[in-house]
Amino acid sequence: MEYMSVKEASLKWHISDRRIRVLCSERKIFGIIKEGKNYRIPVDALKPVDGRTLRGKDIPREYKEIFARIDAKKVELQKRRVLTQGELERFREEFLIEFTYNSNAIEGNTLTLQETALVLEGITIDRKPLKDHLEVVGHKEAFLYVMDMVSKQVPISEKVIKEIHSLILVDRPHDRGVYRQIPVRIMGSTQIPAQPFLVPIQMEELMMRLNKMHLIERLARFHMEFERIHPFIDGNGRTGRLLMNLELMQQGFPPINVKFTDRKRYYECFADYHEHNNASKMIIMLADYMEEELDGYLTILR
Repeated sequence: MEYMSVKEASLKWHISDRRIRVLCSERKIFGIIKEGKNYRIPVDALKPVDGRTLRGKDIPREYKEIFARIDAKKVELQKRRVLTQGELERFREEFLIEFTYNSNAIEGNTLTLQETALVLEGITIDRKPLKDHLEVVGHKEAFLYVMDMVSKQVPISEKVIKEIHSLILVDRPHDRGVYRQIPVRIMGSTQIPAQPFLVPIQMEELMMRLNKMHLIERLARFHMEFERIHPFIDGNGRTGRLLMNLELMQQGFPPINVKFTDRKRYYECFADYHEHNNASKMIIMLADYMEEELDGYLTILR
């Protein structure tokens, strides 16, 4: 690995030598080596995020390092060259295929990744249920709607949530975009979702909470509370994951893709939250996914 001096880092990042030494002593620059009174800093180290970006937010100590790392990578990504329209469309097409496959597979869809890609192109898969095909089409339309909301900077609201759900549940016209009116149970979970008459009240309350948290923690808690309320008769998981990406993209982050292969870890996050009120597992899982996405973009753009 190549290293630079404090002076070189100062010139590169446009901050004072003294400030860099303080950041090194506080271990806010990752990968440094201390030799006597001098610090050696990796040449590809990210400029530490300005602490003022977290001002006014309640950041638990155990998340400060990973949130600072994510914010620094986001800043680094924004400084890199702008992708061409063709490159952006290619990234979005690839993400849409994988995101649609994984999100649907978590909910029991039987189409493979390759079959999902074919259905997105308009091809029918022999001996696969019509329901599976419609779920792919619905998810695609919902994702395109999310992208439109991002471009228009439309904030999340109950109206937006219902419209996303309406696109997701294309195979059940009477239940689309409508809060459920019967009690439900989630298979394999001890958590009992809200009673039907409480759903509108709890959804309204959910939209007004969690504002002082870092985005990753806020989304993790929002997602788990949304699934706890379970406002719709079906399609809650797919809707919830689209809502996370709507907020992420509006805040300048790339979207994340919860993998079907990670479904056991994903379900354990909900169980730990509902049984022990512990949100840490979901927060760390989403942070891991976000770092993975940011690292992928930075590797390409470098």
